[in-house]
Amino acid sequence: MPGAGAIFLRVYENTLVRQTEAELIAQTAALSAAAETLWPGARVITPTEAQRAAPDYFRPEPAAIDLRSDPILAPRPPARVASTPPDPEALAAAAILTPILDETSRTTLASIVLMDRNGVVVRGLGRGGTWRDLPEVKAALSGSPSTVLRRNAAYQPRYQMEWLSRASGLRIHHARPVVVNGRVEGVILTSRSPRALFKGVYQDRGKILFGIVAVLGLLSVLAVVVSRGIARPIEALRRVARDVTNGGGKVPPPPATAAVEIRDLYEDFGRMAEAVDRRSRYLRDFAAAVSHEFKTPLAGIQGAVELLQDHGDDMEAEQRSRFLGNIDSDARRLSDLVTRLLDLVRADMARPEAGAAVALQPVAARVADALKGDLAITVDLPADLPQVAVPGASLEMALTILLENSRQVGASEVVITTRIEADQVRLFVTDNGPGVAAGDVERIFEPFFTTRRSEGGAGLGLSIARSLLRANRADLELVTSATGAIFQIVLPRVQA
Repeated sequence: MPGAGAIFLRVYENTLVRQTEAELIAQTAALSAAAETLWPGARVITPTEAQRAAPDYFRPEPAAIDLRSDPILAPRPPARVASTPPDPEALAAAAILTPILDETSRTTLASIVLMDRNGVVVRGLGRGGTWRDLPEVKAALSGSPSTVLRRNAAYQPRYQMEWLSRASGLRIHHARPVVVNGRVEGVILTSRSPRALFKGVYQDRGKILFGIVAVLGLLSVLAVVVSRGIARPIEALRRVARDVTNGGGKVPPPPATAAVEIRDLYEDFGRMAEAVDRRSRYLRDFAAAVSHEFKTPLAGIQGAVELLQDHGDDMEAEQRSRFLGNIDSDARRLSDLVTRLLDLVRADMARPEAGAAVALQPVAARVADALKGDLAITVDLPADLPQVAVPGASLEMALTILLENSRQVGASEVVITTRIEADQVRLFVTDNGPGVAAGDVERIFEPFFTTRRSEGGAGLGLSIARSLLRANRADLELVTSATGAIFQIVLPRVQA
């Protein structure tokens, strides 16, 4: 705020200086027009209507003084002794114009000097001397109005804080030519101190006070909005984040006053917390299942090894061979479990493949051809089936797992069909096997759940297939059916 206030004061002071310059320009323009009209021998030419209607007839002269960039000259020196006498016509014009100049000076408090075409003063301060060497007078004698900033030699500070004003010790000087019959016959030089900064602030105190109150009110409203809409909700979310980190806490709904972006952040954080909690439960259950699955074959291997160590010499060859076969079987089961676990980890860690576009019919035909034999596989897919945005390897593995499951449960026939929808393709795998028991429907996709444990089933196939498909924004679902088992693979279509 102090910085903004200082900038405001500088801009406001520069505005006051330009306002004073604009007033001097207006005065000298009017006085110059009067002098050009009343000058002895002047031919007054009244502009025609056509001239007034011309686009370039009105030529406003803006103020151009800038306190930040314009040089500040020394105080105006005393008039030098003129080498030539004053022009008689200029003296006559000064006699006519004196009442006008006096009344103007009395009202505007501006110093007004009239010079002839040689720069000799014929009316005002320094009469009889010359100021033709001043840069502003030189410019006017050449036909161009000019404004300069000069230090005020008579300046005396009157206020304690007046040193803060850059323009308080300055005086603005403006010179304008008097053009008579197309020739510069004289110069009008005016000067005046700009309006004081603090006097201007006092005079405009109502407007400035209203602006300050409006700015402070706006800042207060913004502070309340930021606090209620951003700061407080983020602080609450930070506390919840600590609770979630420590294993507890639930993400509350966002406050009604929260910003839209903060509400989206709450929703995203809530989904992230749910995903973390779900993943944590999954890892806990997964670790327990892995421990249980590994415990059985390891216990069998350990028991067989202990028996062989304690009674190996007393066993018959057939009995020893049976125990060694059990060890080999359990070791193979452990090896299969490890392989399946690695497949599941790869499936869980899979990421969507950008730009995937696969035709279903060749993939299904290739899988059916590889698994044909005692299982009759019918691929009933139309030739104009749209492509799907799933990698071919993932789709091929999912179909292989489903067909192998059908074979292992005793199905003899499998039919692969499809249904096309607006933004997806549904692939159905239907077999004539015993189907899925009602009590197993909710658990069929859980890792390590299997109804064929005695036959060496690991219960990881469907979990791997679903993880692979979900990694590519597809899905695997079980469809309720009266006979057999029906699985549907929901695949996103390739968008044109």
